[in-house]
Amino acid sequence: MAADSSVKVLFEHEGVFIHPSSDEDGADQDLLVSGTLRIVDRDGEILVEYRPFEDSVDPSNMLCAGKDSSSVVEWAQCPGDRPQQLLETQQSYETEWDLVNAVSFKKKSCKNGDSALNHSHERSRWALSFSVSDLRSVTVKEEGWSFLVFRLKESSSLPALHFHQGGSSEFLDGLRRFALLSEAPDDDTCLLVSTPNKALSQSFENLLDDNNYGLVHKLRKDPYVTTLGGFSKVTNYIFDAFRGSEEQHQRPPEEVADLLGEIIPGLEINQQEEPGFEVITRIDLGMRPQVTRGAPLSADDWSKHQDQDGRVVNVQHLKQVVFRGGLCHAARKDAWKFLLGYFPWDSTLDERKALQRNKTDEYFRMKLQWKSVSVEQERRNSRLRDFRSLIEKDVNRTDRTNRFYEGIDNPGLVLLHDILMTYCMYDFDLGYVQGMSDLLSPILYVMENEVDAFWCFVSFMDQMHPNFEEQMMGMKSQLIQLSTLLRLLDLSFWNYLEAQDSGYLYFCFRWLLIRFKRELFFHDVLRLWEVMWTGLPCQNFHLLVCCAILDSEKHKIMEENYGFNEILKHINELSMKLDVKEILQKAEGIFLQIHTCKDLPRSIINILGLDMDAGSADTRATGPAACGGPRLRQDGCSNGHLIEKRSHQFAFMSS
Repeated sequence: MAADSSVKVLFEHEGVFIHPSSDEDGADQDLLVSGTLRIVDRDGEILVEYRPFEDSVDPSNMLCAGKDSSSVVEWAQCPGDRPQQLLETQQSYETEWDLVNAVSFKKKSCKNGDSALNHSHERSRWALSFSVSDLRSVTVKEEGWSFLVFRLKESSSLPALHFHQGGSSEFLDGLRRFALLSEAPDDDTCLLVSTPNKALSQSFENLLDDNNYGLVHKLRKDPYVTTLGGFSKVTNYIFDAFRGSEEQHQRPPEEVADLLGEIIPGLEINQQEEPGFEVITRIDLGMRPQVTRGAPLSADDWSKHQDQDGRVVNVQHLKQVVFRGGLCHAARKDAWKFLLGYFPWDSTLDERKALQRNKTDEYFRMKLQWKSVSVEQERRNSRLRDFRSLIEKDVNRTDRTNRFYEGIDNPGLVLLHDILMTYCMYDFDLGYVQGMSDLLSPILYVMENEVDAFWCFVSFMDQMHPNFEEQMMGMKSQLIQLSTLLRLLDLSFWNYLEAQDSGYLYFCFRWLLIRFKRELFFHDVLRLWEVMWTGLPCQNFHLLVCCAILDSEKHKIMEENYGFNEILKHINELSMKLDVKEILQKAEGIFLQIHTCKDLPRSIINILGLDMDAGSADTRATGPAACGGPRLRQDGCSNGHLIEKRSHQFAFMSS
């Protein structure tokens, strides 16, 4: 008992089986070893332990599912045996195996009265215990159920653990709290394991809110939950990993770059200047113009911009008015369909009605696809089950304080769920990723119509898609571009952040991921989004919005001499304290300041979609920008995903 006093159980799952192979010495071919799998903290060391139950399971005595999942293989109770009470059925997504979970078994009679001795021998034989730090890889396989094969660093393999009753995903999620699991390059079923140092392992679980998964896994696979809540805590883990548990001094830049490259796959951070790289030096941008905002466009003014056939006229002027002041709420339902690209700007009213009829048919055909999936079919479709599970979880916590979604059995929640499920049918490769419900919620709130909200959401996701892809290319490029812009605008502030290990600006991850949805009040999110959807005054205007927020906070950060932790805490606490009008004014002022500069670095020109070959502004420019500076290009991307032929121009440098 004393030995167990310092043991803390972090994860526990019963009903995990070992299948002894028939060629093992003394192994009974019909024997299944059933036991409990745990992750424990023993004196600061994270261990995985498997403890067999007192009694092994004979599969000939099991009640199990037939191949068609509708029949049950019966077993005959031996005469004289007292019926054993069935174990309680557990609920899992692998519900075919709930039948297997409801088992009754009888002890095998042992000759020569050695029953207790043999059972004790079997238990000790199959008991497992190893440190997570000794684990080299975990192979995940499917055989009607999931089973895991562990390989230790000394190249030894352990018996496979079979999860007949489900729970393998939960175990891996628990393991990810203490180790980085990454797919092997040549085998997508094999997860390579790497662990932080001991000090980090001891404190890692305290960095997470509720039951979230491990930070590194979340940033690689599910960055959305990581950044949507508790971001200041989890990013401290990155800092500790950079700094080292015993080191108070700053690690070499290349070491920081290597670790960040592991966390965000594919991100190449160059620490040395190389031929072909563009070094941004201090540039005199001149005075920043003062900008004033206009009034929202009213529903009457919106109607006046349509001709007798319903075509929108003077589109560029209309976009400038929307950019200048946004829309009144009564005009949003119609205007958003154009701003998002659901309705073509040059379409007539009759053409739009025909389009809506076709899109309605298409939507309900896709909705019928998942609605008509039977329970049996869904049991055999793990991806659809996972999508549904994530959607149900996220829908129940999305904007529940908004009257449109509050309360139990709210029809708004049903629509939110159905649209997201239908999007999985529309784009099954992407399916659903956490964070997408945040993008849909304001659109459904404005549209108040299932079909229109779906197609507007599709258009928005066309822009945001790279943010949610597994390789996170959209996020990588935007973080690099944001750092490039900030370095141009205020080199001293950028150098300060670099000195605090914050030059990669990953504290802006949440801003970029879901377009400031968690930073502003709901009505301010509507205003900000519609302004950005105009495409004015340049591409990637949302990056200038980030710069505007950072510009407002830089003096406090530098004057208070904030370090890494303080910067993260401060940025995280800005949520719901930002003034959207002030931010938009400053962001536009920053654009005008950059736009009038004649000697911009090529990287800045590409990020903002400018053209150095012309001396006058394009019609997309607003205000004083029309007086000079580079012209705005029309072929740029608007979501930070512009692919520069010389991609090395966008790499980080620490000059």
